[in-house]
Amino acid sequence: MQKNKTIMEGVKTIKYSDIFLSCFADNAQSCIPTAKEHYLAYVCSGELELTERGKTTRIHNGECVFIRKDNRVSMTKQPKNGEQFKSIFLSFSRKFLREFYQTMDKKQLPEDARRQKVSVYRLPSDRPDIVSLFESMTPYLDSGIPPTDELIRLKIQEGIYVLLNTDKNFYSSLFDFSEPWKIDILDYLNENYMYDLSIEEIASYTGRSLATFKRDFKKISPLPPQKWLIKKRLEAAYEKLQEGGKKISDVYADVGFKNLTHFYFAYERQYGYSPANNN
Repeated sequence: MQKNKTIMEGVKTIKYSDIFLSCFADNAQSCIPTAKEHYLAYVCSGELELTERGKTTRIHNGECVFIRKDNRVSMTKQPKNGEQFKSIFLSFSRKFLREFYQTMDKKQLPEDARRQKVSVYRLPSDRPDIVSLFESMTPYLDSGIPPTDELIRLKIQEGIYVLLNTDKNFYSSLFDFSEPWKIDILDYLNENYMYDLSIEEIASYTGRSLATFKRDFKKISPLPPQKWLIKKRLEAAYEKLQEGGKKISDVYADVGFKNLTHFYFAYERQYGYSPANNN
């Protein structure tokens, strides 16, 4: 069993075997992670704010939320009512889910279950099974004594049952191994074009192999993915500069360019004049 601890800018993160994750924060902390695994998050104190596609969900003390994998969700962890932020995250790896699935009675699986489309799913509050699951883990937050591998596996299994007892559609979301969940490519790129992601990462985050991603991308654009991204970033920069009042040095970074010289060159090639002419 492996334990990792990270302390940075008031945030302490303890990760046990990449499964049991605890976070603390005295000040508001924001990040935009891409969830590569499904997560079940429980807020012990403070507030967890999740924003995805313009929709914001706030999780408070004693509440639990499911975060579906392969999505970029803006996450803000912040104190509330004088209490520091404290939460526990459980992650469900594909390997663990497959092993769990092998132990199940397949005859008991609901035939009409459908995969969840939402990325953030708030679970009902005051559920005894949820409270029991997470309160049994809180002693490990401050004691410094790590849980055993056996206990971690039991807690992850409890988390799976919490989801299955919440909505039968979680059967399909958690145990669909035939092919990864596919996210609409254009929707994903329009929301994430400004981030420094490789084509391999984008393929993975949209639920595809690299070869499948390239094949699917050809169906929606005559441009290769990298050229599409540059064109999208330039169009976004053009709109920002047309609005006025914004510095080129800020705009080029906001839309995802890492080099100002490259931005000038690409902008002039696409629009025929320097971005400075917009100011």
